Amino acid sequence: MQNKKIFIVDDDSFLLDMYALKFSQSGYDVTTALGALPALEKLRGGTYDPEIILLDIVMPVVDGFEFLEKMRAEKLALGAIRIVLSNRGQEADIARGKELGAAGYIVKASTTPAEVITQVADIISKVEKK
Repeated sequence: MQNKKIFIVDDDSFLLDMYALKFSQSGYDVTTALGALPALEKLRGGTYDPEIILLDIVMPVVDGFEFLEKMRAEKLALGAIRIVLSNRGQEADIARGKELGAAGYIVKASTTPAEVITQVADIISKVEKK
């Protein structure tokens, strides 16, 4: 996973900083956005093209599902592997995430940061093997 560009989108600055640190320590090139609107602006700029996007669902103004919809509609970061990292673990949410192009769905509440890193790596390797 060395130097893979990961874009972490969450509205909780504590979690954002903590995951940024953990992914950096695991060799990822990390960029973060505090919420979906700043994330969309960064992607719309055209200069940033992450390989992985890790995003929360529950965010103010634009939630994670709307973020995925806007990415698809605007053809942003087309090659990026999208992974949802949310406390919402209902089957309907997981199905909707996959429907909107998420390659994986990780439930925060039942996963340690170290397990999140492992699960993200597993999802990436499955996608890359296809």
